[in-house]
Amino acid sequence: MQVNLASGAKVQLTTTGATRIYRSREGFSATTQCNEVSIAEGALLEYLPDATIPFAGARYLQRTSINLAAEAGLFWWEILAPGREARGEFFEYEEFAMNISVSALGGRIAAENLCLRPSQENVLSLARLGPYRYAATFYICRVGLEAREWRDAEDQLQELTVSMTRRGEILWGVSSLVAHGLVVRCLARNGRELLPGLQAIWRSAKRHLYDREAIPPRKVN
Repeated sequence: MQVNLASGAKVQLTTTGATRIYRSREGFSATTQCNEVSIAEGALLEYLPDATIPFAGARYLQRTSINLAAEAGLFWWEILAPGREARGEFFEYEEFAMNISVSALGGRIAAENLCLRPSQENVLSLARLGPYRYAATFYICRVGLEAREWRDAEDQLQELTVSMTRRGEILWGVSSLVAHGLVVRCLARNGRELLPGLQAIWRSAKRHLYDREAIPPRKVN
């Protein structure tokens, strides 16, 4: 997927539904998706997909590179499900790997590498997901804001995420990037509250950073 936003463009992207990763064929390489995103000066990209669901036997690698120019903005979330929950299928995929790099003004401000191999490692160990089944990451960026404005935004979102956290059921956390943004993370036992929580954070952050309301995609989530 290649996304190139021209100067001043405002774009919202979503998916038609959950992204389903099917079982890999024996002897074939992992299913791979590469995302290359370029956001020009003053442009804004909102990427708001449904969850990614790796089916039993799936092997998946996703690489994402995002570059932001001066005054460019980004709302980008990713949701990982444990499998086909309705069928009682949890962590039966072979491998799920995701790496993402976010740069602003030519310098890297975020780098993430995730790799889960349920057949080889206990994904429910405390070093990985613990007792939780769903995971989400939400990058919120706007290039050029002063550090004070990001501290205010972090404090505001911290208050919101604390109000949504229930230990043992759903955990939310927010922290600053090295510059130009924040990252929000979530671990949850089920997916029912995850998407509404991301939308609440998106609404709050967009009001704070852009003084505009977040408009959900025209579909049923």
